This record gives sequence, C-alpha cells and structure tokens, in this order.
Amino acid sequence: MAKKKSGSIAVPFLTTIFIGLLLLGGAAYFIYNKYLKKDNTPPTVKARDVVTVSYADNHSILFILDDPEQKCSSTFVLMRSIPKDKRIVFLGMPSNSIALVDGEQQSLKGAYERGGGAAAASFVSNIMGVDIEHYMVFGKDAFKRTCDIMGCVSYPIDVDIAGLKDDGSMQPLDSEQMETFVTYSMFKGGEFERAFKAASVLSYMVNGADGQYVSDSLDNSFNDIVNMSDVKTTITSVNYKERNNAIKYMFENGSSMAIAIQIDGEVAGNDFIPSDSLLKQIADQYFGANDD
Repeated sequence: MAKKKSGSIAVPFLTTIFIGLLLLGGAAYFIYNKYLKKDNTPPTVKARDVVTVSYADNHSILFILDDPEQKCSSTFVLMRSIPKDKRIVFLGMPSNSIALVDGEQQSLKGAYERGGGAAAASFVSNIMGVDIEHYMVFGKDAFKRTCDIMGCVSYPIDVDIAGLKDDGSMQPLDSEQMETFVTYSMFKGGEFERAFKAASVLSYMVNGADGQYVSDSLDNSFNDIVNMSDVKTTITSVNYKERNNAIKYMFENGSSMAIAIQIDGEVAGNDFIPSDSLLKQIADQYFGANDD
C-alpha cells in the first residue's frame, strides 16, 4: 500500500488557514475603521457671521416721558446713537426751552401739547439744526418696563424723595423711584436741572446694564415695549431691523459708552433760552456726518 504524501494534506490545510486569516483580518479592519479609528480630518470651518457697522447706522430719537399723574411737564431727552464708536449721547431738553421757529416764538412744551411727539421732535430739530429720525413717547407703564429690562441704577440723590436719602449719596433706584426722580418738579435749577438729571439717569442706566443680556434680549424687548398701550412712536419693525445688528454690536463691545450733556443757556422768567453756540457745537460733534 502506497503512502500518502504529507504535502497533499498540508496545502489545503494551509490554504484554509490563509483564507480564514484574510477574512478575519478584513473583518477586523472594517470594525477598526468603522468604530475604533479616530477621525483626524480637520473639522469643517463654519463661516462666521461678520457684523459690519458704519456711521450710516447713526440715529437720533427724541424720548418723551408723558405721565399725567406726575405734577410736572413732560420730560424730553434727545438720544444720539453712534454704534461704530460705541457711543450714546443723551441730551436733556428743558421743557420750557423757547426759540423762534418759522418767525414765531415757541416752547418745547407748547409744541408737544399742540402737536404731540412729531411737533416736539420738529422743535428740537429746528433749534439744533439736525435731523431727528424718530420719537418715542412713554407712559408710566412703558417707562417702568424699559427700566426693568435695562436694569435699574444707583444714582447720587440730593432731593427729598420718599424712601430715599437726600445727602447726595449713591442709592439704588427701582423703576418707580427712577420715574419719581426724573419727574421731580422741585429741583433748585428748575427745568434746566431736571432735564439734565433725566439724561444723566439714562446714561447711568445704560452704562450699568449687562451689555450681552441687552443684546441677546433686544428683539423681544423691542417688540414688548413698542406694543405697549402707552407707547407712541414712529419706529417701525423695518426701522428696527435696519439698526438692530449695529445696536447689538455696540452693547456687546461697548463699555461706559453713554454720556449725558448739559445744555447751557439763559433763564428768562419761566422760560429757558438755549445757547445757540453750544447747540451748534453739540450738533457738529455728535450729529455731523462722519467718514468711515
């Protein structure tokens, strides 16, 4: 009987092992690539949203606080916003300011009482020689709501208001106390001083606000305020959309960006005559055309 050659058994055996190893290796490679291998491919870089801010975003608004419950004239503060420079200027306008408009002596208070916010904005525009794009009239509830959104302030109080010291020390004011203060009718300097105090309180409020929070909540805050029943304004949603990115940029990147300016002038009886030269200087510095 002839002996079988050992090679005839070894070759199929080795071939089987080789094929098995290939199958196992392929499976292992698949599992490694699919589940274990780290992806070293750099992540796709997403394009960043770039906010372009220019001096074309500058805008002016005449703010008017009109609360019939208060025993004083309405409060007028002109705001000039310059987002590119991260600057907001508040200019208190005494309600008893008088000037010749179209050859006739008028007062800011009288203009507002006759023609509302549009007439008041026109009066201020005429005496300053600048364009005022919009006005916003706040009633009591709207003013308090705005203060609550921005965050209330600490301010040096030097007049006799219930619940507050009158020693000139810094004291926290809630929204109701803020309104009581800016509508206080017994300031020694009369309407001239009251107008500046109102502008100053607003500048303190802006500088003390959480800029990122203001920016993040700006859309909701705008809709909330303009839809209140005691708000009258020429600002529309379209106007807001044209400026909202610039305003958000300003609050996110600005620091101590608000200032209040006191108007100089002459008191004549119950009237206040603003200084033409100072108004022109303010107009040239903050309301003039800026170049990028």
